[in-house]
Amino acid sequence: MVIMMKAKALFFLFFLFVGISSHLQAQISFDAKVSKKRLGLNERLRVDFVMNQNGDNFVPPNFTNFLVVSGPQQSVNRSWVNGVSSFSKTYTYFLTPKVKGQLTIGQAQITIESEVYKTTPIEIVVTEAVEKPNDPNNIDYLTDENIHLVAEISNPSPYLNEGITIVYKLYFRNPISITDVQELESPSYGDFWSSKINIGRAQVNPRGQYKGEPFNEVVWQKVVLYPQKSGELKLEPLTLNLSLNVPSNRRDLFGRRILTQGQKTITAGRRTLRVKPLPLEGQPENFSGAVGQFDFDVILSKDALRASESFQAKIKVDGKGNLNLFKLPKINVPNTLEVYEPERSENIKTTLAGTQGSVEENYTIVPQYQGKYPIPEVQFSFFDPKSKSYKTLRSQELLVDVYDGPTAGIANTDRQDGTLRTPLPVSESTFRFIQLETKLTPIREPSFWMSSKFWILFSLAFIVLISGYLIDRFILQKSEDSSTIKQRLAQKLAKKYLSSAKKAQGNQVEFYEALERALHNYLKAKLKIETTELSKAKIQTLLKTKNVEHEVAKDFISVVENCELARYAPGSDGSIQADYERASKVMATIDRQL
Repeated sequence: MVIMMKAKALFFLFFLFVGISSHLQAQISFDAKVSKKRLGLNERLRVDFVMNQNGDNFVPPNFTNFLVVSGPQQSVNRSWVNGVSSFSKTYTYFLTPKVKGQLTIGQAQITIESEVYKTTPIEIVVTEAVEKPNDPNNIDYLTDENIHLVAEISNPSPYLNEGITIVYKLYFRNPISITDVQELESPSYGDFWSSKINIGRAQVNPRGQYKGEPFNEVVWQKVVLYPQKSGELKLEPLTLNLSLNVPSNRRDLFGRRILTQGQKTITAGRRTLRVKPLPLEGQPENFSGAVGQFDFDVILSKDALRASESFQAKIKVDGKGNLNLFKLPKINVPNTLEVYEPERSENIKTTLAGTQGSVEENYTIVPQYQGKYPIPEVQFSFFDPKSKSYKTLRSQELLVDVYDGPTAGIANTDRQDGTLRTPLPVSESTFRFIQLETKLTPIREPSFWMSSKFWILFSLAFIVLISGYLIDRFILQKSEDSSTIKQRLAQKLAKKYLSSAKKAQGNQVEFYEALERALHNYLKAKLKIETTELSKAKIQTLLKTKNVEHEVAKDFISVVENCELARYAPGSDGSIQADYERASKVMATIDRQL
């Protein structure tokens, strides 16, 4: 009785334990946890979203007023202790606050067993930036001391439209190693004309120097800027997210510090440029905004030509400066010369030394009358930031001699700057009536391409090609027809002998002679060989080269040998009929395999 009572008590406790365990396991939880609820503006916050059952369709909060440094990082943990299993799944984010004040981590949600679960919002207080402890074992201290991103500016106080270069460099040293770099924010140059310099793949320079100390150096970005307005101009910072291997406080069996993976957001900081306006004193009237150091010239393609021919006048500026950002001066020519709109061409490259190269405009000019036409000097003004002064360059006055053409009543060689015209003598051919009938001859021979001669030769070549093709096909077809006729005759002859053998089944000798002839003629028809070539070895080789199965070839040889033996050895009617059917079968089999 006592034993029965104890057994009942044990069963009761067991089912109670199982029920409690099942009830505990059935409770689903989904919570948000933060590493701290109060932090400085320059500190990072870790946020974990933890669930005790696997779910789907995870939706994180918006993280308003936070910068997501990394995440989500997903981790799963399963365990089995004392017969009880446990499960947890975590989504981890690392955040950096953007503003100070009381901020809120919103609700995240997930679907577990067709039910939607949400976390509770968490309030975070963000204070002023805090001074980080100088603990050499602290990860933040290690990264702050051993990683730096700087923006090197060639000139923090340039003139308007003066080129400056900015080089962004990343410095790091032991014990930090960088495994990946992502650009979170790239500077925008709204008040600048900018041109990035292609640096290719980033290379690590192990001999870099930062504040006099040795560092690994990586040039991340190079850019050339030309400020487009004066005053204080802000440069937005470059922000990078670094994946790091950082030594932790733990050590392995050999006493070495264990490396842990971490994330670090680093910025070059906001920079301010003080752009000086160009001086108004001494500014030439023809100044068009060129800033730098330049050379200037006007070049004529020819200085003597016939009337109605054309020549080119090239205005060229080369040097170093804002070559893309100013207009070239116009050329002034006598108004009796016909001038077309210029064509602009540029040969510019951008390096750390700035933008350098040349720009030019080519004018096409056509004189209508003979005479001597002056091309007045052209002036080009620019501001030189090195000497802090304006400079004006002048081209030489050029003269174009036009000959062998009509003369105008008064050749208008006025310059557009108002100087006097030079009168030219009037000839009796100055004004003529338009001729109604003319005899014009082409200046050059018409092109052969697409001409009548071209089409005639093309047609002849086409006819020759088609004729050659048809003749070749005819010869080939005739050869094939001859071979086909011979093959058909041989097959017909084989059938004839096979039928002759069938008729001679009453006479053993005549039957096997006819059957052997039929087999030989069939092979001659299929393999295209002469009668003298029909040895057994030859037959075996030929059938093998024609991919006839070995057993079929062997069977064919066996029938031939049987015919040879049966002519001299008596046989029954049954063996004659069997040999006939065997010969028919092997011929049909070979015919299928050939």
